[in-house]
Amino acid sequence: MLGLAACGSGASDSDEGGASLSSVTIEGKQGEKPKVTFDGRLDSSEETEVLVEGDGETIADGDTVSTNWWVGNGFTQEEAQSTFGEGGSQSVEVSDKILPFLRETLIGHKVGDRVVLKTSAARAYGESGNASIGIGNKDSVLAVVDILGKVDILDAPQGEEKKPAGWAPSLIEKDGVITGLDFTDAHKPSGELIATTLVKGDGAVVEKGQTLHVRYLGQVYGADKPFDENFSAEDPASFPIGVGGVVAGWDERLVGRTVGSRVILEIPPAKGYGKKGNPQAGIKGTDTLFFVVDILGAS
Repeated sequence: MLGLAACGSGASDSDEGGASLSSVTIEGKQGEKPKVTFDGRLDSSEETEVLVEGDGETIADGDTVSTNWWVGNGFTQEEAQSTFGEGGSQSVEVSDKILPFLRETLIGHKVGDRVVLKTSAARAYGESGNASIGIGNKDSVLAVVDILGKVDILDAPQGEEKKPAGWAPSLIEKDGVITGLDFTDAHKPSGELIATTLVKGDGAVVEKGQTLHVRYLGQVYGADKPFDENFSAEDPASFPIGVGGVVAGWDERLVGRTVGSRVILEIPPAKGYGKKGNPQAGIKGTDTLFFVVDILGAS
């Protein structure tokens, strides 16, 4: 850690001998991982350039944005982080809580832009830099940020209400918030992956590779309380869908549904956590999982 923190200290103290942004070559299309070629180490002065200009909406504070980014260490001239190719885009709510380099490259720019920022580690990440990805506190940083879309996230399901299938558990609610599932009138697990719709959303169809923004609750069949939920959380959760980033039952039954939907899933062990289960969550390898999922956005 100490050695990393010292990395590039001469450059960021005086910037003598460091190169400007014009020394870097960045190739590739917006939306694809950039090929970045350095011609010497970079200084840590701040420069911003819009490499590709989009024609979409302008991003403002409070927006939720679909984005990907590439970060390089301007001193070592090596890649430090890339979110490209990680199963879809990243969803970021623009606020003063996000990393400073992201806020700098998102606010005031447009959907479709590829924004390049050269700056210091302190301005990109804070005074300590980001040792976890190899950015010391005295290094310079190069960031390439693609603004892929602006995401509208619903507050609640929106669409046509449907009568759920007779096999489904009923919802337990308190003050309008889902707190659990009641299996009193539900059938015994079928061993099949099945789903039923409570609200058919009137939004866009969910596609493989997108990031879903959801509220959900998961409960083992017959259990008294859920093993996981985020209806009580401040913000919806976000997951890549259809690419193996969640249990197979989600991938297979949520792709193709529409934004605004509320569904209940019955997931057998083979489509859940498998024979090993998930001991940390108290799930055995023989447990059938039930989820209620609100699809509030997709990007």
